[in-house]
Amino acid sequence: MSDPIPFLTSLSQALATMGLYTEGHPARGRALRASYQTLAPLLEKEGDARFSFLSGEVVFGNRVLRELKEWEWSRRLASIGVERLEFIPPVSWDEYERFIQQAYEQLRREQGVTPLEPHHAPTGVRYGRVALGGESLEELAERPAATAVPYSLAEEIEAVQWLHDEAAANKELPLIETETVVRSLALAMHQQGQVVLPLLLLKEFDQYTTTHSCNVSVLAMGMGEYLGFAPREVKALGVAALLHDIGKVKLPSEVLRKTGTYTAEERKIVEQHPVEGARLILTRHRNMDLAAVVAYEHHMRYDGGGYPARVFPREAHFASRLVQVCDVYDALVSRRPYRDAFPLDRALGILEEDTGSMFDPELVLAFTTMLHHARSKWVSIAEPTVEVTGMLVPN
Repeated sequence: MSDPIPFLTSLSQALATMGLYTEGHPARGRALRASYQTLAPLLEKEGDARFSFLSGEVVFGNRVLRELKEWEWSRRLASIGVERLEFIPPVSWDEYERFIQQAYEQLRREQGVTPLEPHHAPTGVRYGRVALGGESLEELAERPAATAVPYSLAEEIEAVQWLHDEAAANKELPLIETETVVRSLALAMHQQGQVVLPLLLLKEFDQYTTTHSCNVSVLAMGMGEYLGFAPREVKALGVAALLHDIGKVKLPSEVLRKTGTYTAEERKIVEQHPVEGARLILTRHRNMDLAAVVAYEHHMRYDGGGYPARVFPREAHFASRLVQVCDVYDALVSRRPYRDAFPLDRALGILEEDTGSMFDPELVLAFTTMLHHARSKWVSIAEPTVEVTGMLVPN
């Protein structure tokens, strides 16, 4: 992967130079031109350049640029509504100059003014906030369908696999990278101004855990938005859902990959993954209580059964019950080595049959209604998407 840091440095220098010299001064033009020229080789190598500025972190694609941790311009750009900045070729000189000028004008004003209006043209310079909330699924689904844009979630799958490898190797659980994947999935949900639920089709059975984690995260965020949660709560749901099965990294690979029926001893091993997941999250990262609770509780039944066994009668957390519905649904509609994927109506029928025993009845109803309202896409991991409307139907 090419190094985006020289371009970001030139971008900040151009913005700083705008503040040092008056309009029309040749130093402004030189700094702008130098920055534009630095963008060209980056686009030539990468095809496009996508940046996120999150809590003082800079993310390029799905890679956190550790060298720019606490970079001043990350916070400054986010403060004017530029949390996501994308350069999609062709990027003309006029477009680039206009963006720099608009960003500078906004940066030099007093705090509290209206942020830059988001810009989402098909090509050129695109920017805006990374929002997980907003309009309801029904409102967005009623808009005319935009032309489908081929895209892949291969990078997200690779990032989740890396997260699992880091956890398995007893390293720090990388929260920033986790949030980056969740934000990428959220952006895929809102592409082209409409809500879609991009669910990943398995390319290889060994990828089940990672693709399943991404699918459950997308479904949980879709549920959060459908139920009217605030953006911060939607993001927290997405993170918790992405990590709900993280405890499986502690299971023996021969058990995890077994295609036949588990023995009683193997079943006991598998049923340890909620405890292992909660312990892993709590010991590796602070301020992730919700993710730890969901990891621990997502196999607890609504009627009090399931595992881990409860010492005292109590209800599982609402987020755990929500993720459980998404978890089981995706497991049912995914093809496994030992069975084909369930038909969609059969999967929803199973949820309905177990309503009140395994699942929260209100959440099953909300989930089913959400699927009927949202546009949906099944995404081959490394291939373009195929769009369908209404129920989730694999291509």
